[in-house]
Amino acid sequence: NLLNALGLKAICVVENHHNYAWKDKLADGQEVIIHRKGATPAHSGELGIIPGSMTAPAYLISGKGNDQALYSASHGAGRAMSRQKAKESMTSSAMKKLLVNAGVTLIGGSVEENPLAYKDIEQVITAQHELIDIHGKFYPRIVRMNKD
Repeated sequence: NLLNALGLKAICVVENHHNYAWKDKLADGQEVIIHRKGATPAHSGELGIIPGSMTAPAYLISGKGNDQALYSASHGAGRAMSRQKAKESMTSSAMKKLLVNAGVTLIGGSVEENPLAYKDIEQVITAQHELIDIHGKFYPRIVRMNKD
């Protein structure tokens, strides 16, 4: 792992699981299986990351444990356009220009993941004020994605 190779230790590990089925307990004590697709666990005090796009910020959050939302929050900005529409609406050179202007280095990736294909992360975060507390905001500088 990179941290070990550099002789560093993580001060905290935050994972952003989504599209999993989780055994959980509702407010009334009933045990259930919650399948979160496009959502991440947000129990009271549970840390998470809600990313934007390749160029938009990500948020370090903790859940508020809202039982009406099944102790969940968004796992990211979410797509504003289909993968096909994203491919049709952006060229590789235009995406490279967007990334350069944002100071982002991309490793892998394709135009279907271009920044304009995603919703506004600020609106997504604002809509979740009853679900999460915000602890930090950070901007991507290096993005690693699989190639098409």
